[in-house]
Amino acid sequence: MRVAQILGAAITSLFFSVADSSPAGLSKRFGKGGDVIRGVNLGGLFVLEPWITPSLFKQWEGPNPQAVDEWTYCQTLGKSECESRLKQHWGSWVTETDISTLAKLGLNHVRIPIGYWAFTVKNDEPYVQGQVPYLKKVLGWVGKYNLNAVLDLHGVPGSQNGFDNSGRLGGIHWQDSQENIERSIEALEGLARIAAEFPDIVDAVQVVNEPANWGLSKQGIIDFYKQAYTSIRNIAPNVLIVIHDAFLSPAEWNDFNVPGWENVILDTHTYHIFVKDRLTLSRDNHLRATCRDAVSVRNFNNKLWTITGEWSLAITDCARWLNGFGKGARWDGSMNWEMNGPVYQGATCAGQNSIGAWDSATRMFFRQFAEAQIDAYEAGSGWFFWNFKAEDADDWNYIKLAQNGLIPNPPTDRHYSRYSLDSKRWDIKLNSPWCHE
Repeated sequence: MRVAQILGAAITSLFFSVADSSPAGLSKRFGKGGDVIRGVNLGGLFVLEPWITPSLFKQWEGPNPQAVDEWTYCQTLGKSECESRLKQHWGSWVTETDISTLAKLGLNHVRIPIGYWAFTVKNDEPYVQGQVPYLKKVLGWVGKYNLNAVLDLHGVPGSQNGFDNSGRLGGIHWQDSQENIERSIEALEGLARIAAEFPDIVDAVQVVNEPANWGLSKQGIIDFYKQAYTSIRNIAPNVLIVIHDAFLSPAEWNDFNVPGWENVILDTHTYHIFVKDRLTLSRDNHLRATCRDAVSVRNFNNKLWTITGEWSLAITDCARWLNGFGKGARWDGSMNWEMNGPVYQGATCAGQNSIGAWDSATRMFFRQFAEAQIDAYEAGSGWFFWNFKAEDADDWNYIKLAQNGLIPNPPTDRHYSRYSLDSKRWDIKLNSPWCHE
């Protein structure tokens, strides 16, 4: 995931000048989904995140936890015990029933995060391998239920962002050595071979998730994208290639030009909880902010296919350990942050993440918020909700939200909002109660 301490709240509408990569010039649509991706992330499967599956980390709860991410999880347990526990987890966290349910809910894609260590592990790294057979089993189910998959390299050697969802919490050291880059390419080549083995199922490979511009060289990111593009194309020439915006502002990309690139997708992630400007919004203003996001996505989608690869219904950061294992929340002031206290006097996390605790007004708001975001991201080329499920956080649990009527089922069954296609797929007029053009 993203548990992105994202530096910018709004979606970035980056300007890329990539030859032959405008929507009109692209030769391939999105697998069985046609023009619009509607999907979820299968987060927490091959890259552990304590907040998604707290049961795996609960034994270390306390003031000085030994395990806070997958690196320390395996380091603390030792390789033998780590492998035993993870094999049990890999075989149970995503089931055939889950994939069948996602298909019945009207989705057409899944995004599957996986770490580099599934393909390359050094002797001094605590990670264990064995993920690939489980990945292929999941892909078999994805194909069986007529879905497509995006394979997402979610963690790279040295960490591209320092988040626990990169595999290792802490510093950003990905660009510290050429070896890290080469091993990242090795992992992408492994994903490309799987894409080539499942050409009717895997329609895209994401080269790296959320590289943090604040700890990396922009030119280094661009150079890696170019190298990754070539390496993937040599193995799987028809697969779509996904690049992330690196949380950079539009001006930072004005001169980016890669002649000859085609079938490239830009990925941007949008959350309303990791920065003050969004977390402190009223419910109505969450909806209005989403409308502004829609304009940004639509405008850039006319230049390069743009997807929102991560979003959720969360308007608080109250999910236990969302901000890191053992850490509190900004919302209620249990985490140190710029407001030095809760979002407002008396703000509490009690009931924030449980559908059963939401009153009728809250349930109606979340339905509206879901529809507003779906509208916004379909003003681009589509979306992947984070996550397909979570043990204790209902506002991040697509299956539970959809089954309880808080997300449209199917996604086209919208009660409060609509977008209209004006003759061409790429000429969208926004038409919802919160958007006025």
